[in-house]
Amino acid sequence: MKFSTRARYGLRAMVDLAQNYAPNEPIPLIRVAEREEISEGYLEQLVTFLRKGGLVRSVRGAQGGYLLTREPSRITVGEVIRCLEGPLGPTGCVSEDDPESCMRAETCATRIIWERIRESIAHVLDSTTLEDLCMEAEKIRLSREASMYYI
Repeated sequence: MKFSTRARYGLRAMVDLAQNYAPNEPIPLIRVAEREEISEGYLEQLVTFLRKGGLVRSVRGAQGGYLLTREPSRITVGEVIRCLEGPLGPTGCVSEDDPESCMRAETCATRIIWERIRESIAHVLDSTTLEDLCMEAEKIRLSREASMYYI
């Protein structure tokens, strides 16, 4: 299953918001765009989906920006991906929500593999939070610093 740019960039933006999370301090979108190297225009489109999905909220004004609606430990990657991509499903007939009708559903030998793939992907996404990804990012940062050699 291949995720779109929308999902990949949207998740990066959400991790950035999580890494800079402060409950009452909105983060300007331009800062996220700069740090994540995502065009501000495209990022604006992505946060529209995330806002409608209830994962971020906007604050207007000079000190405005975007905030996560919950703590990073309470937002799963699965929520973010579904908000941006829709229901998970490697094929239409096993989609999480409203699977497509298929005449072969009762006799299809391959359907079980598509269901297992969907369930496996859902398990990984739903058991990983933004906080988990923030901790991974910190491990990567520390590892890179440790491997730097200065003369």
